[in-house]
Amino acid sequence: MTEVAERAGRREWCGLVVLVLPTLLVAIDINALFLALPALTAALGTSSAEQLWIIDAYGFMVAGFLITMGTLGDRIGRRRLLLVGGAAFGLASLAAAFATTPGLLIAARIALGVAGATLMPSTLALITSMFADRAQRGTAIAVWATCQFAGAALGPVLGGLLLERFWWGSVFLLAVPVMVLLLLLGPVLLPEHRDPGAGRLDLPAVALSLLAVLPIVYGLKELAVGTGFAPTVVAALAVGLVCGALFARRQLRSTDPLLDLRLLAERSFGAVLATLTFAGVVMAGAGMLVTQYLQTVLGYSPTLSAWWFAPMGLAVAAGTLLTPTITKWISPRTAISGGLVLSAAGSALLALTDGVGTVVTAVAVLALGTGPLFALGTGIVVGSVPPERAGSAASMSETANHLGGTLGIAVLGTIAGAIYRHHMADLPGPARETVAGATAAAAALPPGEAADLVAAAHGAFTSGLHTVGVIGALVFASLALLLVTRLPRQ
Repeated sequence: MTEVAERAGRREWCGLVVLVLPTLLVAIDINALFLALPALTAALGTSSAEQLWIIDAYGFMVAGFLITMGTLGDRIGRRRLLLVGGAAFGLASLAAAFATTPGLLIAARIALGVAGATLMPSTLALITSMFADRAQRGTAIAVWATCQFAGAALGPVLGGLLLERFWWGSVFLLAVPVMVLLLLLGPVLLPEHRDPGAGRLDLPAVALSLLAVLPIVYGLKELAVGTGFAPTVVAALAVGLVCGALFARRQLRSTDPLLDLRLLAERSFGAVLATLTFAGVVMAGAGMLVTQYLQTVLGYSPTLSAWWFAPMGLAVAAGTLLTPTITKWISPRTAISGGLVLSAAGSALLALTDGVGTVVTAVAVLALGTGPLFALGTGIVVGSVPPERAGSAASMSETANHLGGTLGIAVLGTIAGAIYRHHMADLPGPARETVAGATAAAAALPPGEAADLVAAAHGAFTSGLHTVGVIGALVFASLALLLVTRLPRQ
């Protein structure tokens, strides 16, 4: 006799609201920082190196601690970890908002990253334990993913509105009232869940996971900003790969691993995790280049560019929100693979970009197609393990997304940069490296020559964007084929 899962009631759905609000506000809070950077730089007198640390410190810490925090929640309790992390995130947001020196702001961003690493896997694991019914869980995860992507899209827009009226620290204060609400309602509406059979936290494995993830993320980010394979970059990547191999070896030999890598051998789990990673590669790389295209080629201001770029995040949110309705009529496999075909079409349209209308339509179609993947794929990953291991599985899903985004910016950004330099190879100095360099060089030339140089730079950058569109189309088409062969029919 088939066991029927207990359906969630009003308390669980109210608890979902408590869980998705931090997800929405954290995404808004972090993405709003990019617009605040010029203002805080002027106020605090930050150097270029300090600017990079202010931007990257959060991402480094999240990437490094996701694995640890996901497993820690399974051991000590997901609600407890979420509440502790929410309190720490609120306090760190206050510290960032009122920082008086670059060093204090960097320290606050590091604290935000460690606290932020507790939030995503904890919320996703709690959703898994609160919604035992498969259909309800799919809807809940779709709502969770919708808020995550909607926050990412609205962050720069809301940040721009705040910066027009308040000081730069106001963008960090958005999360504070929501974290207070989480601390008040979480103990009432959220259940506690932990793995009663979990052993002690494997501290050497924690150290190895940090030494594997952090150097690799650092190396990829350095490649993304054009450092090339400098000795420090090569050393960082080598340390990360060696420690990653040692970490994997330790986990495969452990009876109570920090991260159960044996799950990767399961057809659906491994295929979906790989798809989440490579979809993140294309989305991050295309997103970065499109924002640059809007500003450097079309000449829009950062705030106006944020408005034009918002449809990408909103389209992912719409795709995830529509997924539960779509799967009433077609199978999850068809929904995910069909969505990826749509993303391939959006990427192909990106290869034909010529103006704001085309580029916005292209990235919106690309993003809309990934909605079923993020809604259903995340559910497949966390649903492939026993409930007591959901935190570990959630951390694997979030780590795949994060590394995919970092890899996309590094690899696709490097490819686009190489194409730009190839087209501008005959020019000396900064004009050969970036559009901004070409624009600066044009200022010293006669009007006719200046116009020709700027037009050449715009064309070279657009060629790189077109190439990334072609790569994205091939990647999405390949991922659709992979999931058709790996996912079950129903």
